[in-house]
Amino acid sequence: MENPIISIGESVHASIPKTGKVMKELCALGTAAYTQPSDALDYIKSTIENQVADGADYIAVNVDAFGEDEPALAVNLMVEYVRLVRKWSKGVPVCIDSSNDNVLAAGLKEWFNTDRDVRPPLINSIKVYTADNIMPLKKKYDFSFIGLLVTEDKPTGPGGSHSVDELFALAKKLFAKAVNEYGFGPEQIFFDSTVFPLAIDMPMEPGVAGYTYRAFETIKQIKSDPAMKNVHCSLGISNCCRDLPGRKIGICRAYLAKAAEYGLDAGIVNVSHHYGRVPPDPQLYELVSAFANMDGSPEKTGQAMKLMSQFCAANRKPG
Repeated sequence: MENPIISIGESVHASIPKTGKVMKELCALGTAAYTQPSDALDYIKSTIENQVADGADYIAVNVDAFGEDEPALAVNLMVEYVRLVRKWSKGVPVCIDSSNDNVLAAGLKEWFNTDRDVRPPLINSIKVYTADNIMPLKKKYDFSFIGLLVTEDKPTGPGGSHSVDELFALAKKLFAKAVNEYGFGPEQIFFDSTVFPLAIDMPMEPGVAGYTYRAFETIKQIKSDPAMKNVHCSLGISNCCRDLPGRKIGICRAYLAKAAEYGLDAGIVNVSHHYGRVPPDPQLYELVSAFANMDGSPEKTGQAMKLMSQFCAANRKPG
């Protein structure tokens, strides 16, 4: 069955406890670890192959947890894992995911370091202030990218955060640079307006719209702009349920369903859950919808807080 969204498999990520533990074990085995048989390598192989079987359009790899103290190690590990994806993904391209531009560049170069024909990978992510570090690689390597709508400058929107207008302006700036200066096609651009956990999406001051509201409204503006026709919008869906007491898969399912109404057509997800193929639970959909509607008015803020309180009370595990 065809995916209703472009699914970016999230499971080869060093911050996931079980996977991270295995990745550390593999790293401890030395440089031969990525070619010599071991239980750890078998685990990574099955993680890649299972995501392919579940219909992933990209296999994301993130090794940033290894680079906090040793940036060079993260660069080397990304090269190793890109090779593993190329070896076991049956042609499904890699999504090279890092906050370090050197890691992104190393992974991109390795993906094409083969005599085989490979499909263009996805880079996650490029920001306005890092674009000129990564986009020039388009001259040599064909790739798509996720444009993260953040800035180094202090946000000037209500409540000290980015307004929808600011986020949309960042998207237009990234789009113009990518298309006009570096030759990307609109279909190679994925915008990420950032998922904020619902559990802490609460107004910092009266009259300020919530983060979910702003993220979704930004998607709507991007997808409604004729000048940016054919671009994609993607979110890291699993972040929406962080710190909630239960029903996390259901919340993610409802969140994606609601975001799709605004134009979301891609997501970094656990592909085994087949998001978008199963209707969301009506109560969870109502909860997410309340946050999507939280425009800063007292009534809508109160409704979102009421539903969240009820959800937490119903799902909180006994002490």
